[in-house]
Amino acid sequence: MAVPKKRTSKARKNIRKNAWKKKVVKQAIRALFISKLAQMESNSLSSVTESNNVSIIDSQKSDS
Repeated sequence: MAVPKKRTSKARKNIRKNAWKKKVVKQAIRALFISKLAQMESNSLSSVTESNNVSIIDSQKSDS
């Protein structure tokens, strides 16, 4: 098993942590954007479906 020969400095450790954190933040922002987009699409689809249902019901009432 590989073992480090010397202690890693705080600066080096912080650089590596920050690189990892930047990747995580980027993924979190992307996930939020995708979820908001999906929610907006589902809202628009539901409003279209509701308007279609209303127009179908109205046309059925006028036929009777």
